Amino acid sequence: MHLEEKVKFIEHKNKKILFIDMSNLLENEVLEIIEYAKKIIRSQPEKSVLTLTDVTHARYNAVVVAAMQEYTKGNKPYVKAAAVLGINPIKRIIFNKIMEFSEREIHAFDSADKAKDWLVEQ
Repeated sequence: MHLEEKVKFIEHKNKKILFIDMSNLLENEVLEIIEYAKKIIRSQPEKSVLTLTDVTHARYNAVVVAAMQEYTKGNKPYVKAAAVLGINPIKRIIFNKIMEFSEREIHAFDSADKAKDWLVEQ
């Protein structure tokens, strides 16, 4: 797995979005992505990062959920707006817990285009 392919800045309507692709990854791979993305996000100016995270078919366990909570809460000062793709009914429960713990509002979308359009308007 090439981390720089899974976590990279993309451009949409002349704005940069950090795309974090966790889709189809196993638990240990999700943890690797979290650590890599954390370094990038936390190296940016405060309230400057737009993030789009794809968790479609990503695998989770208690360790991943705990890491996601810390990651999401720790990123709060740097993230201007956050969107996520791939939230199914089961992941919705985990997603809601992560938002509650991190005291963040993250918007879930069914389409990458809708998510990117929403992000650049923030």
